[in-house]
Amino acid sequence: RMREAFRLAEEEKPGAVHLELPEDIAAEQTDALPIPRSLHRRPLAEHVAIEAAVEKLQNARNPILVIGAGANRKMTAKVLKQLIDKTGIPFITTQMGKGVVDERHPRFLGNAALSSGDFVHRAVEAADLIINIGHDVIEKPPFFMVRGGTEVIHINFRSAEVDAVYFPQVEVIGDIANAVWQISEALTDTSHWDFTRLLAIREANEAQIAEGGDDNRFPVYPQRLVADIRRVLPSEGIVALDNGIYKIWFARNYKAHKPNTVLLDNALATMGAGLPSAMAAHLVHPDRPVISVCGDGGFMMNSQELETAVRLGMHITVVILRDDGYGMIRWKQANMGFTDFGL
Repeated sequence: RMREAFRLAEEEKPGAVHLELPEDIAAEQTDALPIPRSLHRRPLAEHVAIEAAVEKLQNARNPILVIGAGANRKMTAKVLKQLIDKTGIPFITTQMGKGVVDERHPRFLGNAALSSGDFVHRAVEAADLIINIGHDVIEKPPFFMVRGGTEVIHINFRSAEVDAVYFPQVEVIGDIANAVWQISEALTDTSHWDFTRLLAIREANEAQIAEGGDDNRFPVYPQRLVADIRRVLPSEGIVALDNGIYKIWFARNYKAHKPNTVLLDNALATMGAGLPSAMAAHLVHPDRPVISVCGDGGFMMNSQELETAVRLGMHITVVILRDDGYGMIRWKQANMGFTDFGL
């Protein structure tokens, strides 16, 4: 079981494994030794799939990249930047794909933080081909497909989970970094690509973000808070977000310079994660500045962890945004016409 736990933890998607033993067994001694580390590599995508993706890209006029959490691997980030620099193809990120490629890049169009109607969604609508890289359906897709609409290339470790709003025409399954590298190498003439419309949308988005960053109203405007924290944190500084309406503003307006510098959960999005994830980030990177941003509701759920942070001498900053309520639920219920009660 221990060996299996390590294997699962290191496979795609890497992550924590919970192994629980009865107390009497957990107390037993053993002379068993760990087995040597496996030399297995992730399988590579088939040539047929690579060729199909390249053909789609060669025939496109204004393709767009969507970068998700699965692309957050060192080699994948490297080859993605090489592809973007080589071809000039614009890219957007999902919330959990932030920082895979430096978001100060001139081809970064924005983050899919809002559900619909934002500049990013206009850019996706203007594209004639979507290359979806490492996107996990546990995050809702930043675009919704319709039959006969924009075609999608799915590049991921696993095949697509097809449903009513996501059914890619080409699937490239295997090691993402290798697949992106192969596609980049096979692309020849892309001079017919035209990103005039996409880059015009980018400029509008950049102007709107800059405008909110200087807003002096009180109580503090969320966009101003995001801009202020970005100004004071170095590129390697870490922002750990709890779950609330401010998470959308950070995902949308806070430009991540490096991978894993914006920690957020866009899956089950459980409240209370902000302070503990900041503490974990400090344990891994004790020399980097770490800021946790929480709402009053989210902070309340794990405020007792302050005792742990103080006892361990952790130098982290916690910003609490107080609106005396559950802001995201209030916003959602107001949009649905419900009365404000119990929030």
